[in-house]
Amino acid sequence: MLLLASRFTNRLLICTLTAIGLTAAPQASAEDWPGWMGTNRDGVYTENGIIEQIPSGGLPVKWRKPIEGGYAGPAVAGGRVFVFDYDRKAGDIVNDPGQRAALQGSERVLAFDQETGELLWKYEYDCPYKISYPAGPRCTPTVEGDRVYLLGSEGDLTCLNTASGERVWSRSFKKDFDAEVPIWGFSGHPLIDGDVLYCQVGGKGQGVVAFDKMSGDVRWKSLDAKVGYAPPSMIEFGGVKQLLIYHPTAVEGLDPTNGKSYWQVPIEPSFDMSISRPMVEGDLMYASGIRTVSVLVKLSSEKPEVKELWRGKRDVSVFTCNSTPIIKDGIIFGTDCNVGSLMAVDTKDGSRLWETFAATKPDEKRFVNHGTAFLTRIAGTDRYFIMSENGDLILANLSKDAYSERGRFSVVKPTSEAFGRSVVWSHPAYANRTAYIRNDEEIVAVDIAQ
Repeated sequence: MLLLASRFTNRLLICTLTAIGLTAAPQASAEDWPGWMGTNRDGVYTENGIIEQIPSGGLPVKWRKPIEGGYAGPAVAGGRVFVFDYDRKAGDIVNDPGQRAALQGSERVLAFDQETGELLWKYEYDCPYKISYPAGPRCTPTVEGDRVYLLGSEGDLTCLNTASGERVWSRSFKKDFDAEVPIWGFSGHPLIDGDVLYCQVGGKGQGVVAFDKMSGDVRWKSLDAKVGYAPPSMIEFGGVKQLLIYHPTAVEGLDPTNGKSYWQVPIEPSFDMSISRPMVEGDLMYASGIRTVSVLVKLSSEKPEVKELWRGKRDVSVFTCNSTPIIKDGIIFGTDCNVGSLMAVDTKDGSRLWETFAATKPDEKRFVNHGTAFLTRIAGTDRYFIMSENGDLILANLSKDAYSERGRFSVVKPTSEAFGRSVVWSHPAYANRTAYIRNDEEIVAVDIAQ
């Protein structure tokens, strides 16, 4: 009787609050993370009801599941978590920037239930490796509707059914295009726009290739360029859509319907390491690379063209490599590959406003080679989730004035090696108020609901 009375009282209270307009806030809706850096590939996480602090005791872990090696971040869509890894059968992993390691094994994609971690299906194919840093695939799966698209380290492009894992179509960049596998493997996450799938392939007349996403047929090929490691991206400016391609000698804006170049900005990072996606805020685009290579340009609002504003030089701008910077309110936040710290840089002139090792390697004070952290901004705030290379998930405020930490939680151990230290170099996925984080041994679902 007391229970029934309590329920009646609660219902009466809800009805009364509704009548006078004081209803509780509606339940926040969950969202997917269908590919690299989220739905819009901009590193902005738009779900609400997210934590504002990470308590000293850490965060709840929903589940942990074993996987194999890889740098590819998870994708989350349609209730499934897709993880791309490498099941090594023979050969030794040698992380030598100047040497390709020969391995035998298979690339696999595993589909897990996003709530329970139950393995729903697995697809794999034989894939001998001959690349440097050969832990596994680099490209996050790209999910759209009932299909998931994979690009493996050796150039195997595969389309699968998301429900069953059955193959729909596949192409081989090596066999079908006679493409050379870059020393660090194919790394440019495929981009879907409309009914087209865009990939960097590399070679004469095929620096970028547009595929029909349903069949895998080639729509067009363009650019005499080596393959870049950066993902293609799409912007709309100057009255038209523009496909951004960052290859080893330039950033180019292309007509996405035919591959014709609208404009070109020369930029040549050392060792062909065009990795970080050129990022756009308003009419500004920033591109950078290893050593002291960076450029800020202004996009024309009248037609597809650009105007160069400034270039980086020693101690000016941030030179990102493994991780993509984020621009917010005219400030560039990114990890510098030379110093290894997280920096804030003013887009007005490239001046450095502050830097910290807390986000990359907290025990370091001066220098860490290619110190890496992956940034994700929580929409409508100046709070960021930061995945540190040491395996910590960090919550921090980033502004032009300072880095202000709101707690951290050690989620996974660093299982890869780089420059003599252990690292995690994989971008998490954020969906369903959960952070999905991987290393070379497991994927972990961490509750980040408020």
